[in-house]
Amino acid sequence: MQAAQRLRRTGMSNVLCYPPVQKADPYELSYNNTNVANPVHASRNLYCTLESSSVSESRALYGSPMSQQGSRSYPSDNNYGSPISGSCITDDMSSFIHKLKELETAMLGPDSDVLESHDNTFPSSIASPEIDSWRQMMEAIPRGDLKQVLIACAKAVSDNDLLTAQWLMSELREMVSVSGEPIQRLGAYMLEGLVARLAASGSSIYKSLRCKEPTSFELLSYMHILYEVCPYFKFGYMSANGAIAEAMKDENRVHIIDFQIAQGSQWITLIQAFAARPGGPPHIRITGIDDSSLSHAHGGGLSLVGKRLSKLAESFKVPFEFHAAAIPGNDVQLENPGIQIQPGEALAVNFAYMLHHIPDESVSTQNHRDELLRLVKSLNPKVVTLVEQESNTNTSAFFPRFLETLDYYTAMFESIDVTLPRDHKERINVEQHCLARDVVNIVACEGIERVERHELLGKWMSRFRMAGFSPYPLSSVVNATIKKLLESYSEKYRLEERNGALYLGWMNRDLVASCAWK
Repeated sequence: MQAAQRLRRTGMSNVLCYPPVQKADPYELSYNNTNVANPVHASRNLYCTLESSSVSESRALYGSPMSQQGSRSYPSDNNYGSPISGSCITDDMSSFIHKLKELETAMLGPDSDVLESHDNTFPSSIASPEIDSWRQMMEAIPRGDLKQVLIACAKAVSDNDLLTAQWLMSELREMVSVSGEPIQRLGAYMLEGLVARLAASGSSIYKSLRCKEPTSFELLSYMHILYEVCPYFKFGYMSANGAIAEAMKDENRVHIIDFQIAQGSQWITLIQAFAARPGGPPHIRITGIDDSSLSHAHGGGLSLVGKRLSKLAESFKVPFEFHAAAIPGNDVQLENPGIQIQPGEALAVNFAYMLHHIPDESVSTQNHRDELLRLVKSLNPKVVTLVEQESNTNTSAFFPRFLETLDYYTAMFESIDVTLPRDHKERINVEQHCLARDVVNIVACEGIERVERHELLGKWMSRFRMAGFSPYPLSSVVNATIKKLLESYSEKYRLEERNGALYLGWMNRDLVASCAWK
């Protein structure tokens, strides 16, 4: 999620900074005093600043690259500096009508007379999709319907309608807030994604990020908070561990290959469970695979992860080995150290919130995603666990992908709002460093630079079957344990078992799916 995945790997959102499109232009668009009288000219300087989220610093989240000159603080009645409300367009109704008339003339021609009444209504005789869209925008903005304005802005970006997109972005800057309602907070990050997409046209956005990362300790702290306030990660880890424990209940030597091990926190409860196994614990060997460039998110690198797990296993008198494989998951080969199976070992492979990062056939003809599954199948594992976000953003075109992302993360931000008080001093840091980067990547990037590529479980099941796997049955004991876990959270969470998989959702939206294969 890149909530879920980043908990295991890296903070989903470091502070995001985008360089101006035109370096020669000395000014930028900000929340205050945005002038859209000439949106075409404004598009040359497309640049968005968001509010500060740092408890220790009052600075813009998004501003001039590595410079505080573009940062601005705003009077506020809270600790995070929400911008002063009030729209540069809707402050005055006559000005609002005048600017809409300018946009109408530019888009529909000088002879059009769509805005012919002072109550902002359209003639009932006009019934084109374009006019319907304008009517919806005119109704949504005065009533503060942020969701509809976001959708309209994304549609304008999708249609390459720069005039409308710039106008709506200026409105959105006055409607979003990283310290507001869930939709306002999510809207701030989705707006940043739209700005980045329009400014960079999808080119090397991740590479152009110049970000002030939190310290390793701060990042781990933010991820721990998210782990505690949301059941998504506990659900994923518990369901995967339950399948592994069930498959290995009679084994004396267990080898677990964990793709994207991150801090290794998933294995704490499994080691404890094996320690209490009747007849004594098995010998456990864990191969932790992770990109060596992500040591910042590990709290010191794979070697420290191994030392922490080894110390834990020793305290529970569990025979234990740890092997670090500091390579990206899609670069794993059979000849890599630690991948080979030793005599007498039963193998479990864990894919928790990571396969969606592996490029598939839509990105590369090599199709690393299916290739990795075939490689794992060749190892003849006793069980393979899969935990993924239940979202469809892999091959979707931009606009439907935007709608899917808006729907998915709205549910996630609403669930955080219920558990973590809005005035919690670290809530903004948690959302920015553990969620926002994913949102921006999904909205702004294309091609190989879009690394957040989620698929629905039905598609994952097809991939596993094509690789030669068959479903591994779920454990009723584990399912009951997870249901008990959810009782300590909001009653709006729901757990459902269907088609051989377990789904965790918020109200009517599935968010995470878990299943096992053999």
